[in-house]
Amino acid sequence: MSIAATIDVGEAARQRWDVVVIGAGPAGALAARQLARLGVSTLLVDRKAFPRAKVCGGCLNGRAIATLRRVGLGDLLAACGAVPLRRFVLRSSGREVSLPLPAGAALSRETLDAELVRAAIDAGAMFLPETTAAVAPLACVPEIASKARRAVRLTVANGQAGEIETSVILAADGLGHRSLPAGEFPERRRGDSRIGLGASFHDHSPAYGPGVIYMAVGREGYVGLVRTEDGRLNVAAAIEPSFVKRCGGPAACIADVLREAGFALPGAAHLAAWHGTLELTRRSVRVAGRRVLLLGDAAGYVEPFTGEGIGWAFEAAAAVPEIAIRGLRTWSKAIEQHWTKRYHQLVQRRQVWCRGLAWWLRRPGLVEPTMRFVRRFPDVSRPLIRRLSGPDATFFELSTSRP
Repeated sequence: MSIAATIDVGEAARQRWDVVVIGAGPAGALAARQLARLGVSTLLVDRKAFPRAKVCGGCLNGRAIATLRRVGLGDLLAACGAVPLRRFVLRSSGREVSLPLPAGAALSRETLDAELVRAAIDAGAMFLPETTAAVAPLACVPEIASKARRAVRLTVANGQAGEIETSVILAADGLGHRSLPAGEFPERRRGDSRIGLGASFHDHSPAYGPGVIYMAVGREGYVGLVRTEDGRLNVAAAIEPSFVKRCGGPAACIADVLREAGFALPGAAHLAAWHGTLELTRRSVRVAGRRVLLLGDAAGYVEPFTGEGIGWAFEAAAAVPEIAIRGLRTWSKAIEQHWTKRYHQLVQRRQVWCRGLAWWLRRPGLVEPTMRFVRRFPDVSRPLIRRLSGPDATFFELSTSRP
């Protein structure tokens, strides 16, 4: 069932907002919920209707789950029927290594994001779906700047439009942060960055059981597969852009990587509705500006491994309200510096590990000897899994095999 708007653009334009959150993914929706619970007048805007599909691995790691518990949403995953994750299976050139996951859950992004939006609405945030937001450049509205507020232009899919003022903007609108003025938050992108591909579909192949993350590593990219709460098979991949073109489309290139790794081909993959992303590995040169704070993918992204992306989003969303509230009346460079430092501690420092893993996964010639080493010395994988999943993880017996 779609989530209806709780306010229209005309009414929104007649109000003065403390915070406007652009983007209702995990970072934006959770941040809006936390702000609304503190009595902050909050408007949550997204250009899509909800629920909606999203390219994502569909996994939450232990850190993400712990953050939900900390903010009072510990029952959300169970209520949605999330599938507990217990094992990670990696294959490359027919070799396999199976590692225990200390914590984790599989949940479709349609369900997760919709429930977080509902939680934000229940907390008192107003919601405007199917609405594009464009932040006005400061130079264009000096009278607004002098009042220490910023203007946002809202355009609904039906053509209705209006302009609102707000004290603080949280930009959580994904890769490229398109809502922000050109040049205000420049990005740095890796020249060899891969793109994301994803689809979710019903496939009854016994090769992919619930509770397991399957990952296929090939020369042109890697593919992750997991069963979500509704029994669908969620597929997400990081693939070389040129390879997609050479194969003639997403389904063909996904099939090629799976075959190369030694996985069975899902029978329904060629019938699925595939979605793509911009280049994955990128980051904003700065994550804070004049009355604007970036979080989620808008602030920067690297190829994740087993659910870190949502964990980063949740931790930033839980931390940003304290800093945003400081800027409601008076803005200063100190606020920008505080968020820059905090975001580095929470997210950017941890992304270094995933950047290293992405580098490793690009080199099948290194993946295979590493897998042989792990089979011989299984304990070496535990510190890495603990760092990726969360500091409170516990571990189970590791097993390995070769089909």
